Amino acid sequence: MKPLKFLVCRTSLLMKLLNRDHIVRTASANSTRKNWLLPALTVFLSVVLVSTASAQVKRKEDKESGRKTKETVAMSQPVYEALTEIQALVEAEQYSEALAEIKKVQQKKKLSPYESAQIWNLTAYTYYLMENYKGAIGAYEQVLSQPDLPEALQQSTLKTLAQLQFTIEEFQKALEIINRLIAMLDEPAADVYMLKGQAYFQMGKFSDALDPIKIAVQMYRDQGKVPNENWLLLLRVIYWEMKDFPNMLIVLEELVEEYPKDSYVLTLAGVYSELGDTKKQLALTEALYDAGYIDGKTHAVNLANLYLLHGIPYKAAAILQKEIDAGNVEPDVRNLRLLSQAWYQARNDRKSIPPLVQAAAMSEDGELYMRLAQSYLNLEMWGEAAEAAKKGLAVGKLKRKDTANIMYGMALFNQRKLEQARRIFQEAGKDNRSKRAAGQWIKYVDSEIVRRDTLEQKLPDVKPRDVDEILRANADAVDDAG
Repeated sequence: MKPLKFLVCRTSLLMKLLNRDHIVRTASANSTRKNWLLPALTVFLSVVLVSTASAQVKRKEDKESGRKTKETVAMSQPVYEALTEIQALVEAEQYSEALAEIKKVQQKKKLSPYESAQIWNLTAYTYYLMENYKGAIGAYEQVLSQPDLPEALQQSTLKTLAQLQFTIEEFQKALEIINRLIAMLDEPAADVYMLKGQAYFQMGKFSDALDPIKIAVQMYRDQGKVPNENWLLLLRVIYWEMKDFPNMLIVLEELVEEYPKDSYVLTLAGVYSELGDTKKQLALTEALYDAGYIDGKTHAVNLANLYLLHGIPYKAAAILQKEIDAGNVEPDVRNLRLLSQAWYQARNDRKSIPPLVQAAAMSEDGELYMRLAQSYLNLEMWGEAAEAAKKGLAVGKLKRKDTANIMYGMALFNQRKLEQARRIFQEAGKDNRSKRAAGQWIKYVDSEIVRRDTLEQKLPDVKPRDVDEILRANADAVDDAG
């Protein structure tokens, strides 16, 4: 097979191998690490062989034409053929055999620095495919140790070496290699700046990471390109870590526009919350929920709280009731109390009672019983109100025991249990905060006790004869008047 035709075939296969992804850790909003996929950056042997074959053809043409040839970086035919055979072993994933053949080539005498560099290059690539990253790093360092290497080879090797340092989480070493690369370049590419930013990011140096990442993103924008989604995500995380929510908002808006996903819209809603713009937060969250992009299991409670915050209690109650009934939201004390509160604020006391009864039974919290007592009072269910208030006082953990006693006294009063109510109001009056209200209630109770006692007084018995005498006396008085 002729060299160039052979190389075209090999190049396409090698490109497929090189598209394997590396895992690079990135941080989330709560500073936990996530994985990013970063593709391999260099094509090794295919470029070398193409360059060598081209140089051989060029020298042959120059020789036939009689032109003087300028010294070109290339390799000898025996080394070229040996590396071609080793490449076939690598493509067949026969890595041990490939490494054994590489050692044989390395033993050849009078290898040029360029040939040695390419042998180490192929060695590194083989280790890389074997996921022996430390071995690959050592081999690439051997590449760079060769004298008089072409700049393009130095730059591609430094770039790959930096990425391998990311793979083994040696971020400081990766940063040092990237800085070496940047020093060699007149105009570093955007992805080089991104590597620098990622190195700082992985070390938790967010302010140092910000500038190179912003430069990379802006370079793409200046070229009329849309910045890579992962770049924008990294920038978003940095702004989150720095609590720079206004700039985080700008990045999220670009993500929503260029890479529309419901998760970005939801995060955008969260940023509006951080900025105090809960109206926009509610609008976005409601739209996502109504469209079915977010599920009730995760977001119903948050949406209900937003409705309550903006004075829309009926919607809060309706969404919670729906999701609890569907089994998506757990009917625990917290959620049942929220549901009851929503119905109560929506002025639907009857619907506020069942979830509150459940919540109170599940929790030793006197406040829940007092809320239940209030709902019963609103419905004029005096017996139930008194029972709930009594239970609340017995359980305790009340913010205002005096207020609880006032409510208990009111429930007793409306059952006409006046003496009991008076004692409870007296208990409430021991707290200065309720002293005045309790005193007014006691006066009212006392007046009702007097009125009740007056109405209940027994009139003296009157005999029939006495009645007749009274009637006659009245009749005589009428006659005399006439």
